[in-house]
Amino acid sequence: MFNLEEFISAYVTKRPKSMFEADIYDNREGLSEAIAGKSVLVIGGAGSIGSSFIRAILAFHPSELVVADTNENALTELTRDLRSSGSFMPDIYLPYPMDYSSVTFRRMFRAHKGFDIVANFSAHKHVRSEKDIYSVEALLRNNVINAKGLLDLLESCPPQTYFCVSTDKAANPVNIMGASKRIMEDLIFSYSSSFPVKTARFANVAFSNGSLPQGFLERINRGQPLSAPSDVKRYFVSPQESGQICMLSAMLGANRAIFFPKLEEQQMMTFDRIAEGLLTSMGYEVDRCGSDFEAIEKSKKWETGMPYPVHFSPSDTSGEKAFEEFYVEGEKVDPERFRSLGVITDKPVPDKAAVTDLITSLDEAFACEHCSKAEIVNIIRAYLPNFEHMETGKSLDGKM
Repeated sequence: MFNLEEFISAYVTKRPKSMFEADIYDNREGLSEAIAGKSVLVIGGAGSIGSSFIRAILAFHPSELVVADTNENALTELTRDLRSSGSFMPDIYLPYPMDYSSVTFRRMFRAHKGFDIVANFSAHKHVRSEKDIYSVEALLRNNVINAKGLLDLLESCPPQTYFCVSTDKAANPVNIMGASKRIMEDLIFSYSSSFPVKTARFANVAFSNGSLPQGFLERINRGQPLSAPSDVKRYFVSPQESGQICMLSAMLGANRAIFFPKLEEQQMMTFDRIAEGLLTSMGYEVDRCGSDFEAIEKSKKWETGMPYPVHFSPSDTSGEKAFEEFYVEGEKVDPERFRSLGVITDKPVPDKAAVTDLITSLDEAFACEHCSKAEIVNIIRAYLPNFEHMETGKSLDGKM
C-alpha cells in the first residue's frame, strides 16, 4: 500500500528521520522548562503547520491548550486525532471555531486573562491569494492588518512568548504574500519591548493542506490529470518537521530571532519531479502531454493500466519566485547554535510608527471604491524599496 510519510521521506525530503530530531534531544530540558505546566493558545491550530506544532509541544506537557481556527471541520478532526493518538492531553483542552480578529475571540482571550505561550498560524500562504484587489485585501488583512489588532490585544495580557510563521519568500519578496510576511516580521518585532517575539522562515511543507503536491493526491483520487511547473525549485520539510521548527523557534529563540532550516541548494526539488515520483511509486507510467487540454482529454479516456496523463511546463504566473532563500545580505546569521537550524540574530527594533502608518495607508486604500492591485503594490514598495513584484497578468487560478 502507498504510504505518504514514507514517500515524503524517500522522494521529497530524502531524509530517513526528522532533521530536527537531534536538536530536540539536545535541548529537551530547555523545551520542557519552557512548555511544561504552561498555558498555550494556538491560532490557526487546525492547519498543517499549526496541528504539527501542537503535536510537538504536547510531548512536553503544557497545562492548558486552547486552539482557535475558522475551519470547524478541521478543528473537529484535529480533536478526534489527538484524542485517538494516545498522546498526552492537558486537563484543559478547548478547541474554538472562531476568527482571531472577532469580538468573540477577544472576549475569550480576556476571560482567560491571557496565555503563557501564543502561537499564530493563521495566514494566507499562497501566491494565488493575490489575483485581484479583493484577494489582495483578504491576504493583507489576515497577515498584517488584523495581526496588529491581535498584538494590541496581547499587550493587555503579555505572553511569555509570541510566535508566528514567516516564510522564505519574505527574503527579497517578489509577490504580495512574501511582502506581507516581511512586513509582518517588522510588525511583530515592533512589539518586542512588550513581550518576546520569535518567527521562522522555512520551506514548503510537503503535502500540506492546499499545496500543489497535496493536490496531486486529490487529482489521482479523482482520475484527473496532473499539472505542475517544471522550472520552480523549492525547499521542502515534512509535516512533522514543520511543527518541530516552530516549537524550537518559539521556545528556544531569543527575542526578535528568526529561525530557518539549514538546507543546501542540492536539496531543492521541482514539482514535476515530485509528481513523477508520486505516480511511479503508485505503479503508474507517466504520459507527458503537450498542454492542459491534451492531458484533460486523455484523462477522460484513461483506464487502469494506461500511462497517467500529466502536463509540465515553465511557470508563467505572477509572483512565482524561481528559487528560494532564507536570509539576505546584511542580516547577521548564527549557524552554530543548532545542528539543523540557522538563526538570524540582532534584528533591530523597527520603527513602530512607520509600520503603523503603513497599515493605516493600506486600510485607507482598501476603503476606496476604486483601489487597485497596482496601488497596493506601490504602497508596499514605498515601505519595502527592494520589493520587486513580478506581474505577468496570469494567476495560478487559471492553471489546473
